[in-house]
Amino acid sequence: MPRRFPRALVLLVVLASACGGGEPVKLAPRAEKLEVKPPPPAPTTVHLAIDGTSGKLGFDMEAPIERIRGKVPASALSGEVWLEPSDLAKSRGLVRVDLRDLELYQRTAPEAGREFGEEVKNDTQNEHARQWLEISPDTPAEELAKNTVIEFALTRITDASVTDLSKVTGPERTVTFTASGDFLLHQRKAEKSVKLEAVFRYDGDALREVHVKSVEPLTIGLDEYDVRPRTGFSKLAAKTLEQLSPKVAKEAAVSLEFVARPDGKATSSGTPTSGAPGPSMDPSPAGSTAAPATPSPPAAEPAPAAAAK
Repeated sequence: MPRRFPRALVLLVVLASACGGGEPVKLAPRAEKLEVKPPPPAPTTVHLAIDGTSGKLGFDMEAPIERIRGKVPASALSGEVWLEPSDLAKSRGLVRVDLRDLELYQRTAPEAGREFGEEVKNDTQNEHARQWLEISPDTPAEELAKNTVIEFALTRITDASVTDLSKVTGPERTVTFTASGDFLLHQRKAEKSVKLEAVFRYDGDALREVHVKSVEPLTIGLDEYDVRPRTGFSKLAAKTLEQLSPKVAKEAAVSLEFVARPDGKATSSGTPTSGAPGPSMDPSPAGSTAAPATPSPPAAEPAPAAAAK
């Protein structure tokens, strides 16, 4: 007996290691929302709003016998950007995505190495995806509101092909760069980096819009964000993601595209943005038909109510 016990112990350790599939994936820290600190005040800073009519967010998950494509409608995208044209590295932004109208499409192959079939929308698979993300109909309203949100907070720009837009001419000025910041999914956040391309479109010297799109997809590990097989809210399924991995991919390659336009909101300096290189000294819009200013009334007479500031 004394000799057999150590051997049994070693066998148990080996079996436990084999079943564990290596080191466990570390979960990303919990978070409910992201916040971005605007750049330091500057007269050239432009505040842009993301257009909710033309954006795209999608992801691909590829496994040996199954390929999944997911997408959300353009209306699911929103957010804002604080653009510093003279020094793009100082720009900041926050992109939000609503997952409530998420749709998944599937292609399958009979076995690994065989040709994939036609892409179809599988209702059962879409139901499972909502269970994994905990946005299924049985999710409590408070948790549902948190879990349907994806956010990316832009806090750092590096490797920009152009850093000062005033050094580039023409109505379209293309810049590639690496955007880094926190990525929030399923109430967990982790720092990620993604390579993007931005096309800045100008009318003369005034910025009209910025078209941003992924150059390379952002890879998101499902385990890291606690996106795993479930049968309902907070009910883990019998099979783990590791056991399903020959069929289901454990990572999602996320791609993003959106248009942002100056919206006239005040920047961190308190100056309304217009898309122009510098602030306007005349608060009246071009072509205004407002009446010219009149002399102030005598001190003994009260000022008309319409002139009160």
